[in-house]
Amino acid sequence: MKIHMDELIQSIAAALDIVESEFLGVSTHHGKRIAVLCALMANELGMSENEKRAVTTCALFHDNALTEYILYKHANTESDINLRLHCEYGQRNIEMFPFDSDVSGLILYHHEQADGKGSFGKKEGEFPEGAGLIAIADTLDLDCHLQRVPYEKLPSIQKEIAEQSGKKYTTTAANAMLAVLNEDTLLSLRDENIAQTTARILPAWELSIDSKSIMSLAGLAARIIDHKSVFTKNHSVQIANRVWLMGGYYGFEPVKRAKVYLAASLHDIGKLSTPNAILDKPGKLSEKEFEIIKNHVKVTHDLLNEITGFEEVCRWAASHHEKLDGTGYPFGKNAEELDFSDRLIACTDIYQAVSEKRPYHSGRDHVQTMQILGGMADRGFVDKDIVKDFDTVMAEYSEKAVPPPDFTF
Repeated sequence: MKIHMDELIQSIAAALDIVESEFLGVSTHHGKRIAVLCALMANELGMSENEKRAVTTCALFHDNALTEYILYKHANTESDINLRLHCEYGQRNIEMFPFDSDVSGLILYHHEQADGKGSFGKKEGEFPEGAGLIAIADTLDLDCHLQRVPYEKLPSIQKEIAEQSGKKYTTTAANAMLAVLNEDTLLSLRDENIAQTTARILPAWELSIDSKSIMSLAGLAARIIDHKSVFTKNHSVQIANRVWLMGGYYGFEPVKRAKVYLAASLHDIGKLSTPNAILDKPGKLSEKEFEIIKNHVKVTHDLLNEITGFEEVCRWAASHHEKLDGTGYPFGKNAEELDFSDRLIACTDIYQAVSEKRPYHSGRDHVQTMQILGGMADRGFVDKDIVKDFDTVMAEYSEKAVPPPDFTF
């Protein structure tokens, strides 16, 4: 199975845009606009396809450490340190990908300025030009709201770019941006056009599901999702690790085991759209709040459904709140419509949620967790056989984290 890495990264970036909008007031499709502008500038500069793929992927994923940054920010008021960590974590994450071109510093230095006034004090020539491309696109989109800026404002934006060349922006980035930023480009960046624009401009990137890089990406995605809330910072990672363990117990063939692990890693990507005021609420949710939190599964489905060849992964990930008796959500599937992997991820999600500490309950050991999971099996909600197997396999990990996979295929 081939995964369209570009489409997967776009889906994660779209979810991160929602987080950025919640915490920082950033507009929707921010990552896609940065990537499109970087692709246009890369073409203008005559970059190779590999170089273009590297810079546009880093542009799409430039805020991949946003959730880690937000959690750190709650514990530290030094904004410069936070911004540096945001860049450092983001660079660490992007280097997990198997690029054919050097991506060193592309995200690490995407907040640097040509005159050395950025977070790391690097001047033009001391950081990669690709970082300069991401920096100018990021700054212009945040400052000028490119998805809706009136065309008559274009001359003043171009003037500002020219004036800041060699100061805020590198000369190469400024010249490239001036060459590509016109009325047609602004039209292509509108919310109603951006999906078509990204499909037309961004380079495709495929990888095999059985590669270590894809599995690393799955783990990375889980970490990004989990850091949305302090109470779920190990949730998706542990569900994925538990699913991997169970896949070995059941003798899943390697590709299926990898796909189920990937689905488990991504199952809560829609939760990035759920406000933290609801995720972190210590008391009982209101009916309206519960409906909002339930919607995260539909968002997960919609994001993963955009990825070519992801049909099974999407279905497994979006079925983790379905029940065998048809009373689950969001689709109300019944036992006949839920395959073994659907049921396995659903049981794993419940086991992890019940056992980990949450705002509304303390952590539970294996015996306490199995009492609750077993009760749900008795009521016909989840698969009894899988629940029995969980009791066998998970007992040794009572109140302990399941270690990550060794990615041996």
